[in-house]
Amino acid sequence: MERPAWAPRSIDISVPSVSRIYDYYLGGSHNFEVDREAARKAMEFMPGLPKIMQANRAFMRRAVRFAAQEGITQYLDIGSGIPTFGNVHEVAQAAAPGARVVYVDHDPVAVAHSQAVLAGNDGADVVAADLRKPQEILSSPQVERLIDLNRPVALLLVAILHFVEDADDPYGAVAELREALAPGSLLILTHASYEGIPVPAERAEGAVDVYKDIRNPLIMRSRDEIARFFEGYDMVEPGLVPMPHWRPESAPEDEDPFAFSGFAGVGRTA
Repeated sequence: MERPAWAPRSIDISVPSVSRIYDYYLGGSHNFEVDREAARKAMEFMPGLPKIMQANRAFMRRAVRFAAQEGITQYLDIGSGIPTFGNVHEVAQAAAPGARVVYVDHDPVAVAHSQAVLAGNDGADVVAADLRKPQEILSSPQVERLIDLNRPVALLLVAILHFVEDADDPYGAVAELREALAPGSLLILTHASYEGIPVPAERAEGAVDVYKDIRNPLIMRSRDEIARFFEGYDMVEPGLVPMPHWRPESAPEDEDPFAFSGFAGVGRTA
């Protein structure tokens, strides 16, 4: 298999990666045949997976614009993946010139590609780190250079927490990040769930099993379990809802049924 120029030498291109599969669903070109194969296998059970990813991205953009309207100029996007059109820094910097963005991902392709995209953008950077180790993120030179933790920050955890197993204490990691944020900070979050998926749970489980097979288990949580991530936050209207229902800019009834899979919400620290 030929290694494209953009693929860091250190990565094993025979093993699928969650961020490259996501890139494939979004129509990106930074993925390999192993990623496409896993994606197609998952889509046999849930053909609407790309619609779910598009709904995630659309929510993320609305939430970043909301944060900008609230006067927030600092963004920490953990599990940011491979940059595609309409990324956080593009949306934030268009809404507020001078906005600062730090992306965090543990996938070397995502990090390398982010570095290439962000070259020459002094207000944005990327950190190779893992959500499960919040202190490594918070004490990174990139965060120290760009983010003033004494001022409000928008923390984005979009389509990432469902890849953290309970054994790795995702609630503890989210609480640790919350503790570091100034009052008036926002948590912008989406999470997969069996609730809202327009196919029977047994069928959706087939797609979940594909992720298990590639050693990146997808943890489907209930709405109540997802709401627990917002402990210590006041929910912004309309609360924790299916993605198309969060401050929609077009009629939710026009959306694909798969767009309503899982939940999205924004919380504010007191």
